[in-house]
Amino acid sequence: MADKQAYDEWRQRHERGAKRTEVDFVSQSSAEVAPLYAASDIADLDPETQLGYPGAYPFTRGIHSTMYRGRLWTMRQFSGFGTAEDTNRRYKFLLERGQTGLSVAFDFPTLMGYDSDHPRSEGEVGKCGVAISSMADMETLFEGIPMDQVSTSMTINGPAVMLFCFYVAAAERQGADISKLRGTVQNDILKEYMAQHAWVFPVEPALKIIVDLFEWATEHTPLWNSISISGYHIREAGSTAVQELAFTLANGFAYVEHGLGRGLDIDQFSHRLSFFWDVHNDFFEEIAKMRAARRIWAHHMRERYGATDPRSWMMRFHCQTAGVSLTGQQPMNNVVRVAYQALAAALAGAQSLHTNSLDETLALPTEDAVKLALRTQQVLAYETGIANVIDPLGGSYYVEALTNRMESEAETIFEEIERIGGVVKGIEQGWFQRQIHQSSMRFQHEVEQKRRIIVGVNEFTDSDESELEILKVSGEAERHQNRSLAELRARRDQDRVDRALRELKAAAARDDNVIPPMLECARAYCTLFEIRHVLEEVYGAYREPVFF
Repeated sequence: MADKQAYDEWRQRHERGAKRTEVDFVSQSSAEVAPLYAASDIADLDPETQLGYPGAYPFTRGIHSTMYRGRLWTMRQFSGFGTAEDTNRRYKFLLERGQTGLSVAFDFPTLMGYDSDHPRSEGEVGKCGVAISSMADMETLFEGIPMDQVSTSMTINGPAVMLFCFYVAAAERQGADISKLRGTVQNDILKEYMAQHAWVFPVEPALKIIVDLFEWATEHTPLWNSISISGYHIREAGSTAVQELAFTLANGFAYVEHGLGRGLDIDQFSHRLSFFWDVHNDFFEEIAKMRAARRIWAHHMRERYGATDPRSWMMRFHCQTAGVSLTGQQPMNNVVRVAYQALAAALAGAQSLHTNSLDETLALPTEDAVKLALRTQQVLAYETGIANVIDPLGGSYYVEALTNRMESEAETIFEEIERIGGVVKGIEQGWFQRQIHQSSMRFQHEVEQKRRIIVGVNEFTDSDESELEILKVSGEAERHQNRSLAELRARRDQDRVDRALRELKAAAARDDNVIPPMLECARAYCTLFEIRHVLEEVYGAYREPVFF
């Protein structure tokens, strides 16, 4: 009570003092922020049950008992452009400079399941990522890189399982033991319908294929994360931090429920589910978001779904600094933004991290820019001392109060999602899409009204900005891909291709697990669109209803 009385007296003095009027004292998500936090703000916090210790339930303070004292986070740079040969050189450049994991960025045709020579791919091949149309391209992408010795993340969703099969088949060709493959395929289709819109099949068939991979990977690639449930793209589309937290976890629960619906043992597949968070500019809000996420996941997995293996309670996650926060104006400012965002990710206990390059709002990053982004992580890890202490912000009045608030608000959103019929029903009704749209509009209005300052954009602008040299991908990548595909089709065993595609289509029609026949398609050098096409004949194609 003494603390509460002292705080109230201080608050009265504060209210009588001078205050800035040009800004609103709110978080990035427009939530009100008190001028000071004290013990009274976390009076209901039970340190034993809500905080615990690192490596112990509910994992609020980290999923490993040693955290970065035992092993630093994996440093990944999201990379891919042009042809597989171009990107292979970039990977080797980054690995030689200390990167500890690979992260594949695919071009837009690949993200949508089209071959590079498909009419819809014209003009887009290799522009926003690397073009991968068959296992042959995947083999080239990892030439000289032992696939069973490097951790690889693949950011792809609609045709994710097809690219995973290319990866496994390419590893087999290398002579790798596929049971030792480590990494993640994003494979999160629910957030595509909500936010990013890179889909192929309707919702239920898409979910069926994802569970097929859960089932197959549990037996054959036990070290591989078969999904990375992504809040990143929900946030990039305009959601608040709390919406990113709640919508992403709701998607995670939906995947768990579909796995259980297949009859899978929760402790056999759930510990290979991973997460992917955006790290935006509001430093403390982002840290609290990820601490709350771990606690919510642990609680629901143990109490709601009955998981008994502690690995199933642990939320393992990758972070990427916020692409949407980068500005084309004064792009050197992005170096500062990324450094602060990376610091937040590390203080929140991320297992791996990608730091955006200063030029990524303008183009794919140059070698100099991506090296500086990697060096940002290395300075953070080796020079700042933050890796010495686990959860150094634990016990902070503000951070703990904010963590509690975000957990409570997320639980309220879960209840609302249940009332509308669950995640799939909410997608079909456009509920999630509208929520994200409204938050995005509110944020933009605040920027336009200068209630929210973006340095170099709506304040502190320069009229004489110099142009930044950017990476340009020429049309030669598309011509190269078209020639390579023509040569592939000429030399492959067409009878084997036709047989593999027929067997895949038949398996889909029987509602069998499609991973084994899809792997045979990969080994036979069937192309991405050929695989997509035969499955589309069974499952159909998704067409988004009009919600706005």
